[in-house]
Amino acid sequence: MITLSGIIGSGKSSMTEILANELGTKAFFEPVEDNPVLPLFYKGNEIAAQKRAEGDKEATNPYAYLLQTYFLNKRFKMIKEAMKDDNNILDRSIYEDELFMKMNTEMGNATEVEYQIYQSLLANMMEELPFAAKKKSPDLMITIHVSYETMIKRINKRGRDYELVENDPSLVDYYKRLLKYYDEWIESYSVSPLLVINGDQFDFVDNINDRITMLELIENKLYKLGKLTDAQLNNFKERHQKQLL
Repeated sequence: MITLSGIIGSGKSSMTEILANELGTKAFFEPVEDNPVLPLFYKGNEIAAQKRAEGDKEATNPYAYLLQTYFLNKRFKMIKEAMKDDNNILDRSIYEDELFMKMNTEMGNATEVEYQIYQSLLANMMEELPFAAKKKSPDLMITIHVSYETMIKRINKRGRDYELVENDPSLVDYYKRLLKYYDEWIESYSVSPLLVINGDQFDFVDNINDRITMLELIENKLYKLGKLTDAQLNNFKERHQKQLL
Protein backbone atom coordinates (compact mmCIF):
# COMPACT_ATOMS: atom_id res chain seq x y z
CA MET A 1 0.00 0.00 0.00
CA ILE A 2 1.20 3.49 -0.89
CA THR A 3 0.06 6.59 0.96
CA LEU A 4 0.34 10.21 -0.16
CA SER A 5 0.77 13.14 2.18
CA GLY A 6 1.13 16.87 1.77
CA ILE A 7 -0.47 20.20 2.44
CA ILE A 8 -3.67 21.45 0.82
CA GLY A 9 -3.06 22.03 -2.89
CA SER A 10 0.16 20.00 -3.07
CA GLY A 11 -1.24 17.68 -5.74
CA LYS A 12 -1.95 14.56 -3.67
CA SER A 13 -5.19 13.64 -5.42
CA SER A 14 -3.70 14.17 -8.88
CA MET A 15 -0.66 12.06 -8.06
CA THR A 16 -2.86 9.36 -6.51
CA GLU A 17 -4.85 9.09 -9.73
CA ILE A 18 -1.68 9.08 -11.87
CA LEU A 19 -0.06 6.38 -9.72
CA ALA A 20 -3.16 4.19 -9.63
CA ASN A 21 -3.37 4.30 -13.44
CA GLU A 22 0.35 3.58 -13.73
CA LEU A 23 0.40 0.64 -11.32
CA GLY A 24 -3.04 -0.71 -12.19
CA THR A 25 -4.26 -0.50 -8.61
CA LYS A 26 -7.16 1.10 -6.75
CA ALA A 27 -7.12 4.74 -5.63
CA PHE A 28 -8.72 5.87 -2.38
CA PHE A 29 -9.58 9.56 -2.18
CA GLU A 30 -10.22 11.69 0.88
CA PRO A 31 -13.88 12.83 1.02
CA VAL A 32 -13.81 16.59 0.44
CA GLU A 33 -16.49 17.58 -2.04
CA ASP A 34 -19.25 15.86 -0.05
CA ASN A 35 -17.87 16.82 3.38
CA PRO A 36 -20.67 18.66 5.23
CA VAL A 37 -18.34 19.96 7.97
CA LEU A 38 -15.45 21.44 5.97
CA PRO A 39 -17.14 24.70 4.86
CA LEU A 40 -18.40 25.19 8.43
CA PHE A 41 -14.87 24.69 9.76
CA TYR A 42 -13.37 27.38 7.52
CA LYS A 43 -16.15 29.79 8.46
CA GLY A 44 -15.65 28.93 12.12
CA ASN A 45 -11.93 29.72 11.83
CA GLU A 46 -12.75 33.14 10.43
CA ILE A 47 -15.25 33.90 13.20
CA ALA A 48 -12.92 32.66 15.96
CA ALA A 49 -10.00 34.74 14.63
CA GLN A 50 -12.21 37.83 14.52
CA LYS A 51 -13.43 37.29 18.09
CA ARG A 52 -9.88 36.84 19.39
CA ALA A 53 -8.82 40.02 17.60
CA GLU A 54 -11.66 41.81 19.38
CA GLY A 55 -10.39 40.64 22.77
CA ASP A 56 -12.13 37.30 23.36
CA LYS A 57 -9.02 35.21 24.05
CA GLU A 58 -11.09 32.08 24.77
CA ALA A 59 -12.89 32.05 21.41
CA THR A 60 -12.61 28.67 19.63
CA ASN A 61 -13.89 27.19 16.40
CA PRO A 62 -16.91 25.03 17.32
CA TYR A 63 -16.29 22.85 14.26
CA ALA A 64 -12.57 22.06 14.70
CA TYR A 65 -13.03 18.95 16.84
CA LEU A 66 -16.03 17.84 14.79
CA LEU A 67 -14.07 18.12 11.54
CA GLN A 68 -11.07 16.16 12.81
CA THR A 69 -13.17 13.33 14.23
CA TYR A 70 -15.09 13.25 10.93
CA PHE A 71 -11.83 12.94 8.98
CA LEU A 72 -10.35 10.47 11.47
CA ASN A 73 -13.32 8.14 11.12
CA LYS A 74 -13.22 8.35 7.31
CA ARG A 75 -9.45 7.83 7.16
CA PHE A 76 -9.58 4.84 9.51
CA LYS A 77 -12.21 3.17 7.34
CA MET A 78 -10.33 4.05 4.15
CA ILE A 79 -6.95 2.71 5.25
CA LYS A 80 -8.48 -0.58 6.38
CA GLU A 81 -9.92 -1.04 2.90
CA ALA A 82 -6.72 0.03 1.16
CA MET A 83 -4.57 -2.36 3.19
CA LYS A 84 -6.41 -5.37 1.81
CA ASP A 85 -4.33 -5.41 -1.41
CA ASP A 86 -0.77 -4.54 -2.43
CA ASN A 87 -0.03 -1.15 -4.03
CA ASN A 88 -3.45 0.39 -3.40
CA ILE A 89 -3.00 4.13 -3.04
CA LEU A 90 -4.45 6.67 -0.59
CA ASP A 91 -4.34 10.40 -1.25
CA ARG A 92 -4.15 11.07 2.51
CA SER A 93 -3.91 8.80 5.53
CA ILE A 94 -4.50 8.52 9.24
CA TYR A 95 -0.77 8.97 9.93
CA GLU A 96 -0.76 12.74 9.39
CA ASP A 97 -4.19 13.31 10.90
CA GLU A 98 -3.04 14.46 14.33
CA LEU A 99 -0.99 17.40 13.05
CA PHE A 100 -4.22 19.19 12.09
CA MET A 101 -5.78 18.76 15.53
CA LYS A 102 -2.53 19.72 17.24
CA MET A 103 -2.24 22.88 15.16
CA ASN A 104 -5.87 23.87 15.70
CA THR A 105 -5.45 23.41 19.46
CA GLU A 106 -2.28 25.51 19.57
CA MET A 107 -3.99 28.19 17.45
CA GLY A 108 -6.90 28.29 19.89
CA ASN A 109 -9.45 26.83 17.48
CA ALA A 110 -9.88 23.73 19.66
CA THR A 111 -9.59 23.23 23.41
CA GLU A 112 -7.03 21.11 25.26
CA VAL A 113 -9.85 18.83 26.44
CA GLU A 114 -10.97 18.25 22.85
CA TYR A 115 -7.37 17.51 21.85
CA GLN A 116 -6.95 14.98 24.66
CA ILE A 117 -10.17 13.19 23.70
CA TYR A 118 -9.06 13.17 20.06
CA GLN A 119 -5.63 11.73 21.00
CA SER A 120 -7.28 8.95 23.00
CA LEU A 121 -9.56 8.07 20.09
CA LEU A 122 -6.63 8.08 17.63
CA ALA A 123 -4.52 5.89 19.94
CA ASN A 124 -7.31 3.32 20.18
CA MET A 125 -7.65 3.25 16.39
CA MET A 126 -3.90 2.85 15.86
CA GLU A 127 -3.86 -0.09 18.28
CA GLU A 128 -6.61 -1.81 16.31
CA LEU A 129 -5.24 -1.05 12.83
CA PRO A 130 -2.70 -3.94 12.64
CA PHE A 131 -5.50 -6.40 13.41
CA ALA A 132 -8.01 -4.85 11.01
CA ALA A 133 -6.07 -5.57 7.80
CA LYS A 134 -3.34 -7.87 6.53
CA LYS A 135 -0.74 -5.08 6.40
CA LYS A 136 0.58 -3.40 9.52
CA SER A 137 1.87 -0.23 7.82
CA PRO A 138 2.25 1.33 4.35
CA ASP A 139 4.92 0.03 2.00
CA LEU A 140 5.79 3.63 1.14
CA MET A 141 4.77 7.11 2.24
CA ILE A 142 5.15 9.76 -0.48
CA THR A 143 5.15 13.37 0.66
CA ILE A 144 4.72 16.15 -1.90
CA HIS A 145 6.44 19.21 -0.46
CA VAL A 146 5.45 22.60 -1.88
CA SER A 147 6.03 26.25 -1.03
CA TYR A 148 3.33 28.65 0.09
CA GLU A 149 3.31 30.26 -3.37
CA THR A 150 2.75 26.95 -5.17
CA MET A 151 0.06 25.93 -2.70
CA ILE A 152 -1.89 29.18 -3.20
CA LYS A 153 -1.55 28.93 -6.98
CA ARG A 154 -3.06 25.44 -6.98
CA ILE A 155 -5.78 26.33 -4.46
CA ASN A 156 -6.81 29.24 -6.69
CA LYS A 157 -6.82 26.97 -9.73
CA ARG A 158 -9.29 24.49 -8.25
CA GLY A 159 -11.42 27.33 -6.90
CA ARG A 160 -13.15 26.08 -3.75
CA ASP A 161 -14.57 29.28 -2.27
CA TYR A 162 -13.95 28.33 1.36
CA GLU A 163 -10.22 27.71 0.67
CA LEU A 164 -9.50 31.05 -1.04
CA VAL A 165 -7.49 33.62 0.93
CA GLU A 166 -9.21 36.42 -0.98
CA ASN A 167 -12.46 35.36 0.69
CA ASP A 168 -10.90 34.82 4.13
CA PRO A 169 -7.60 36.65 4.87
CA SER A 170 -7.16 34.66 8.11
CA LEU A 171 -6.29 31.66 5.91
CA VAL A 172 -2.89 33.22 5.14
CA ASP A 173 -1.75 32.58 8.71
CA TYR A 174 -3.49 29.20 8.80
CA TYR A 175 -1.79 27.94 5.63
CA LYS A 176 1.66 29.21 6.62
CA ARG A 177 1.34 27.55 10.01
CA LEU A 178 0.25 24.34 8.31
CA LEU A 179 3.39 24.34 6.15
CA LYS A 180 5.50 24.57 9.31
CA TYR A 181 3.63 21.71 10.95
CA TYR A 182 4.09 19.56 7.86
CA ASP A 183 7.84 20.20 7.91
CA GLU A 184 7.94 19.01 11.52
CA TRP A 185 5.78 15.99 10.71
CA ILE A 186 8.08 14.94 7.85
CA GLU A 187 11.07 15.06 10.20
CA SER A 188 9.34 12.87 12.79
CA TYR A 189 7.62 10.31 10.51
CA SER A 190 8.91 6.77 11.10
CA VAL A 191 6.03 4.37 10.39
CA SER A 192 7.30 3.32 6.94
CA PRO A 193 9.85 4.23 4.25
CA LEU A 194 9.40 7.85 3.17
CA LEU A 195 9.96 9.54 -0.20
CA VAL A 196 9.84 13.35 -0.27
CA ILE A 197 9.15 14.91 -3.68
CA ASN A 198 9.66 18.57 -4.57
CA GLY A 199 6.24 19.69 -5.78
CA ASP A 200 7.59 23.11 -6.78
CA GLN A 201 10.05 21.55 -9.19
CA PHE A 202 7.77 19.06 -10.94
CA ASP A 203 4.51 19.88 -12.73
CA PHE A 204 3.37 16.27 -12.90
CA VAL A 205 -0.20 17.18 -13.89
CA ASP A 206 0.40 19.14 -17.11
CA ASN A 207 4.00 18.29 -18.05
CA ILE A 208 4.56 14.74 -19.34
CA ASN A 209 8.33 14.91 -18.79
CA ASP A 210 7.88 15.94 -15.15
CA ARG A 211 5.23 13.27 -14.68
CA ILE A 212 7.50 10.52 -15.96
CA THR A 213 10.40 11.80 -13.85
CA MET A 214 8.16 11.61 -10.78
CA LEU A 215 6.90 8.14 -11.67
CA GLU A 216 10.42 6.86 -12.15
CA LEU A 217 11.50 8.27 -8.78
CA ILE A 218 8.62 6.42 -7.12
CA GLU A 219 9.06 3.19 -9.08
CA ASN A 220 12.80 3.07 -8.40
CA LYS A 221 12.04 3.50 -4.70
CA LEU A 222 9.46 0.68 -4.81
CA TYR A 223 11.99 -1.51 -6.62
CA LYS A 224 14.65 -0.89 -3.97
CA LEU A 225 12.09 -1.79 -1.31
CA GLY A 226 11.39 -5.08 -3.08
CA LYS A 227 7.85 -4.09 -4.09
CA LEU A 228 8.53 -4.25 -7.86
CA THR A 229 10.31 -6.97 -9.82
CA ASP A 230 12.97 -6.43 -12.49
CA ALA A 231 10.40 -7.25 -15.16
CA GLN A 232 7.85 -4.79 -13.76
CA LEU A 233 10.39 -1.99 -13.54
CA ASN A 234 11.58 -2.60 -17.10
CA ASN A 235 8.00 -2.64 -18.38
CA PHE A 236 7.36 0.75 -16.78
CA LYS A 237 10.53 2.18 -18.34
CA GLU A 238 9.57 0.91 -21.80
CA ARG A 239 6.11 2.45 -21.41
CA HIS A 240 7.64 5.79 -20.43
CA GLN A 241 9.93 5.81 -23.46
CA LYS A 242 6.94 5.29 -25.76
CA GLN A 243 5.02 8.10 -24.04
CA LEU A 244 7.89 10.51 -24.72
CA LEU A 245 8.01 9.76 -28.45
